[in-house]
Amino acid sequence: MADVAIRTDGLTRTFGTQVALSELSIEVPHGEVLALLGPNGAGKTTTVRLLNAVLDPHAGTMRVLGIDPVAEPDELRRHTGVLTEHAGLDDRLTATENLLAVARIRGMAIEPARRRIGELLERFGMSARADQRVAGASTGQRKRIALARSLLHDPQVLFLDEPTSGLDPAAIRDVVAMIDALAAEHGRTVILCTHFLGEADELADRMAILHRGRLEAFGRPADLATELWTGIPATLELGGIDPMAAADLVRSLRGVLEVAVDGAALTLEITERDVLAHAVRELVLAGADVFAARPETRTLSDVYFEVERRRAASETEAGPPRPPAPPPPPVRSPETRAQP
Repeated sequence: MADVAIRTDGLTRTFGTQVALSELSIEVPHGEVLALLGPNGAGKTTTVRLLNAVLDPHAGTMRVLGIDPVAEPDELRRHTGVLTEHAGLDDRLTATENLLAVARIRGMAIEPARRRIGELLERFGMSARADQRVAGASTGQRKRIALARSLLHDPQVLFLDEPTSGLDPAAIRDVVAMIDALAAEHGRTVILCTHFLGEADELADRMAILHRGRLEAFGRPADLATELWTGIPATLELGGIDPMAAADLVRSLRGVLEVAVDGAALTLEITERDVLAHAVRELVLAGADVFAARPETRTLSDVYFEVERRRAASETEAGPPRPPAPPPPPVRSPETRAQP
């Protein structure tokens, strides 16, 4: 499909007897941000390395911008950029020299490369450090330089592996804002691996939750929330009435699925938003003061933790997992590539 930037079908990779990724099948449209989520060892980094032609799969197929990473790794990398958890800069070189070295490897002409580097360093607030050695740069400054490096060739797909790891809150805010702007430019597709659900919630159009190499959930957070819950969450902040009596009253109303007391507030599950207005009317008639009544939106974090909760409950019921089957031989590219 022309509108799909990334497609995998049964993508599998093992390391010895350890299954790093098992039968991953996803489609990511052009111009979207996909958050790859999961605990350490879930398969996030392995997925990025497969899609960017650093690793070969043992089974399954993948296409990035219609390109097979196994058959055409060099062609693929002309259209992709990567920012890893560790910036990987040469401390002996200046910021400009670090980026020039990559520009030369990519075959960029020197003068256009210098202009591009100057533009990127200015954009990311690093012009003042352009001619200073990287050795004295902070973690946040290194991430900015590395992000500029990943954009030298204006890639259509950007892979970001833990881009805010090790940063302070202010630097995280700045980097997230930069990523948000980059994702909106030129229909660029972004694959974001992160442990920080807040930044994923802010940036992601879709989410993929991995656990021990298996895909547990994939889709837009709102769509996944609809699949996971039958009701809409809502909150009522009350006064002038006993909370337990208020809960009993609200519980009796049509369209109310669940009611819980939280101090002077009620948390509800309702079938539709209009039910909340009906609840407010009934409470006011009963003499209650209603200070706030608001339907809530399920966040990406809500979806993530609910998927994890259900997975853990399912594993407890099923007992210990079976040992993995022996891995198949890898699918080799035409040229042998070094494996990390």
